[in-house]
Amino acid sequence: MADFSALQQAIGYRFTRQGLLKQALTHPSLGHNHNQRLEFLGDAVLELCVSEKIYENHPEMQEGAMTRLRQKLVREEKLAQIAREIRLGNALLMDKSCVVTGGRDNPSVLCDAFEAVLAAVYLDGGIEEARAMVARLIGDCTESGENDAKSALQEYLQGKGHPMPAYETVGEEGPPHERIFTSAVLVEGKEIARGQGTSKKRAEQEAARIALQMITRAGE
Repeated sequence: MADFSALQQAIGYRFTRQGLLKQALTHPSLGHNHNQRLEFLGDAVLELCVSEKIYENHPEMQEGAMTRLRQKLVREEKLAQIAREIRLGNALLMDKSCVVTGGRDNPSVLCDAFEAVLAAVYLDGGIEEARAMVARLIGDCTESGENDAKSALQEYLQGKGHPMPAYETVGEEGPPHERIFTSAVLVEGKEIARGQGTSKKRAEQEAARIALQMITRAGE
């Protein structure tokens, strides 16, 4: 069995049934037990998870706007970008001709594999784990359709009369090609939350997302 430890760390989920992950990463060029059926399921799981987030985060948004936002968040270009950030292409199993022709960085291939991996998480760990993966990698759904929790947190704090938040990188672990960063978000010098990601930017976004969730629930 191939070692997919780096990818599992990047998506924040460790499989009980490693065979599911292997199938999700198997390109049809290998001709057997490939990921197309999982991609079909993953497309539906992704749409559900993102739709739930939009519904929860935007109670005033009308159906048409919700549909447009979802389209922005699940479009091929965005999913391929996320797949590149977690280095999903490095883990793909495909024949040599596909590798030579750039299959590991092909947007369509990456998009399909991302959805297949999500389906595998759903089958292995259930809908809550799938939701958690979507939240970690796509983030909270903002009206701009961008994964920009930092801007949302800044706007919320300034609207309440607080100064802008600050961010600090408080930890790094793993080898250079599999680095995981931990960032803290501070408001008026006080640490509010921490987040992790495969880049400093992603870690800051995750910290901001958690902080915003915490303070809005607390009614600050």
